[in-house]
Amino acid sequence: MWFSCESGITTILRSRLATIATLMLNADLAPALAFQERSLQAVSRTFALTIPRLPQGLREPVGNGYLLCRIADTIEDDPELSWSEKARWQEAFVAVVQGRAEPDAFARDFAAVLSPQMPAGERELIRNTPLVIQVTRSFNATQQEALARCVAIMGSGMAKFQEQASRAGLADLAALDSYCYVVAGVVGEMLTTLFIDYEPRLVVREADMQRLAVRFGQGLQMTNILKDFWTDWERGVNWLPRDLLARHGVDVAALAPGQDNPAFQHALLELVAIAGRHLDAALRYTLMIPREQTGMRDFCLWAIAMAVLTLRRIAAQPAFQRAEQVKISRDSVRRVVWMSQLLHRSDELLRLAFRVGVRPLPQINGGVPA
Repeated sequence: MWFSCESGITTILRSRLATIATLMLNADLAPALAFQERSLQAVSRTFALTIPRLPQGLREPVGNGYLLCRIADTIEDDPELSWSEKARWQEAFVAVVQGRAEPDAFARDFAAVLSPQMPAGERELIRNTPLVIQVTRSFNATQQEALARCVAIMGSGMAKFQEQASRAGLADLAALDSYCYVVAGVVGEMLTTLFIDYEPRLVVREADMQRLAVRFGQGLQMTNILKDFWTDWERGVNWLPRDLLARHGVDVAALAPGQDNPAFQHALLELVAIAGRHLDAALRYTLMIPREQTGMRDFCLWAIAMAVLTLRRIAAQPAFQRAEQVKISRDSVRRVVWMSQLLHRSDELLRLAFRVGVRPLPQINGGVPA
């Protein structure tokens, strides 16, 4: 009896000590978590909307993972750095995330060379890299490994593609797949690891989810590439595949916004169709998440629906000249949110809604959009 009583008291004390330790950790993290929330609002309209839908305990690592990726993107997007300088800074940042270098030095040194042309929110994010890493260090080993792996693959991959970036485009569809993987597919893999860590029932579906996660990321990234084509073109970059453009008879050197170019428009429509097929895989991924995990489903569904609506706008006006012409409206986003929350528990209704949503998109018959 005495042993049992002592054991019970010990258990209670350990539990209370663990609670106190957690409260102290959360108190120490409060400024860093507050910055994370502010920064998400400043650097991403889409993820600032979707991440709060995730359950507590998953929201924090996903938000942190996005900011880590945003720092890597900031390095890639700087218009004044050479590709070799970008590669060096990507390596430096990977070392920070992996714990091999101090975030304070990275923040200080990279902020000093970051172009003033970069958005204010991204410059603030770089200056506060130590706060981002403080949150990263609070996660369990599985979560930290997932974040570090993603940043390492993304950083080295983006540096490689920056070296060959030009208006000539990527070599072929396989190269486009590789580019989409390093900037988005690997993010899907990271998110899947975080989802499974949070929801153990997904373990039995891990292999299928990881495979579909890559296509999920590819569908979203292809949508962004198509929407932002002329913006990238103005800065001397083209991420479309040369083999597909050539098959449609597109003279890449003669491309210019606003011209009547049926060949280029047909090439865009074929890529829209390919992106739509990837988004079908994204829906299958989402339906593997248990129905009662509505926040996790909404996180995925909102991204899918906004991508489908963007592809529809591109398909409706393939001669668009600016990204703003095919960007979806705030009213459309509100309708996406409403529909998702209405349907997110029903696999059958979600499949039906997706079929209706993609109906206006071109389909491929023998390599040509129908």
